[in-house]
Amino acid sequence: MYGNRGPPAPPTLGAMTATDSASAASSHAAIASYESGAAKLRAACAGLSTEQLNTRIGPGTWSVMENAVHLLDSDLACTHRMRRIVAEENPLLVSYDENAFIARLPSGLNDITEVLDLFEANRRFTARWLRSLRADDFARTGIHTQRGKVALVQIVEIYAHHVDHHLKFVAEKRRNLGA
Repeated sequence: MYGNRGPPAPPTLGAMTATDSASAASSHAAIASYESGAAKLRAACAGLSTEQLNTRIGPGTWSVMENAVHLLDSDLACTHRMRRIVAEENPLLVSYDENAFIARLPSGLNDITEVLDLFEANRRFTARWLRSLRADDFARTGIHTQRGKVALVQIVEIYAHHVDHHLKFVAEKRRNLGA
């Protein structure tokens, strides 16, 4: 029936048909927003000294560096979860205790440039991979231990906004530091 070519490949996100355009537009926007988070984080950390990066404004708050490292930790876990959703059938997506990471994995010893470079590289890698997926891959699901059943598109949207959520705190810290 298809000769040596095999069946036609389903459209990727980068090559949608007209009938796929509504869901594709949503996915394209979420991926673009997700990818732009790296530049936002880099700008938010720019010009701060090591002391400013590692200063906690008050008890129970995170420093700018801790926010940046948390975003990196979270993104690395997220990329793994997204890839498992596409590769496996309804994988279990285990949550982690972000406060334990901050308490037990000291962020102050990190180099902000390395943190930002790795965050940017992971976001770029993941966005490129997401753009290569078929439209129906974004409906695939996994079972998160805190959120329950989540679709790939939901995770992309959550992480597209995750940086903005933390940058509100970083902006407040910068104001309090006079930076």
